[in-house]
Order: sequence, then C-alpha cells, then structure tokens
Amino acid sequence: MTKMRLVVLMFDDVEVLDFAGPFEVFGVANELNQNSLLEIQLVSVDGMAVVAKNGLSINVDAAIDEISAADLLLVPGGAGTRTVIEQTKTIQWIAERAAAATHTMSVCSGALLLAKAGLLSQCKVTTHHHCFELLQGLAPDAKICHQSRFVDNGQLITSAGISAGIDMSLHMVARLFGPLAAKATADYMEYAWQAEAM
Repeated sequence: MTKMRLVVLMFDDVEVLDFAGPFEVFGVANELNQNSLLEIQLVSVDGMAVVAKNGLSINVDAAIDEISAADLLLVPGGAGTRTVIEQTKTIQWIAERAAAATHTMSVCSGALLLAKAGLLSQCKVTTHHHCFELLQGLAPDAKICHQSRFVDNGQLITSAGISAGIDMSLHMVARLFGPLAAKATADYMEYAWQAEAM
C-alpha cells in the first residue's frame, strides 16, 4: 500500500488540541499498522516554528511552498485564524492543495479559512459554536449544522470546536483504513469515540 500524505497547516496562535488531537489519532493509527498508512507533515507559511496557544512552540517539517501535493489536508483553528484569513498566499495555497487532495478537513475555526478559500459553497458544515455567524458571513450559501460534532461531505469534512477534531479524525481513519483500524485507535487512546456524523 502506498502511504497517504497528510499535511497539517500550522500557524501562530493555533489551538493546540485542534492539531494535536488529529495528529495523535492519525499517528496512532499509523503506528498500529507498522507506520504503513501515512506520512504526516506539519507545515507553516515560512517553514519556521510556530507558537501555538498558551506559548507552546511547535517545529514544522516544511514551508507551504515546499509542499506541492497532499492526499489529506488538515486545517486547524484557533485565534490565529484571524491573522491567517488575511494572508492571501496562505488562503490561495489552501485552495490549491484542497483542489488536488482526496480529502480536506478542518477543525474548529479552521472552517473559516476553508470558507475564505471558497471551498464551502453549498456544503453542510460546522465549526466552533462561537464562529457560526462568522462562518455564515464568509459562506452565505453553506448550511451550518449547529448540533453536529463533524459533518462529512465526501471530499470535505469539517468538525466543531477543539475536541470534535478527534471524533472527525477517527471517522476518517474508519473511512480510509476501515472501522477496525478506527476502533483499535480509539481503544489504544482510551477514547470514547462519538462515531456519528451529519
């Protein structure tokens, strides 16, 4: 089996669990399968380390310009999305990578960046409950699912706030690698997986 490349966009003031939860899920699933499933890369706009919420410094693997393709794209959220949403280069990169990716995922307010990139038109979506109004303004023809932990549109998957990204990621492990792989991952993490999507 050819490994899938999972690329995670990182930026200053990213919400820690937004990226760390999915990173752990996909990482554990990979480890439980002899690291045969995924190549996981963290990227930032300039390839430099980012400072996440509460001062956690995170090294990355590459700059966005060094990543020409991703099978899976993950866009986390956090207060830093307010800055990233104004970065034309980063938003264009999201749009280009998403167009070629098998699946694009967002956690929490990461959905705002997908909306800014024009990816949420006529989709069912969710985000952190504090961002519903902002998201609707950016994607007026999207249907926001206020009660959903995550929403799966096929190629595009969005999750609600922070911890919901873990449920979304387990769902994606099940989609990509089978329900037994997802269950084994959740069991290893001792996590009570909420498997239902909108």
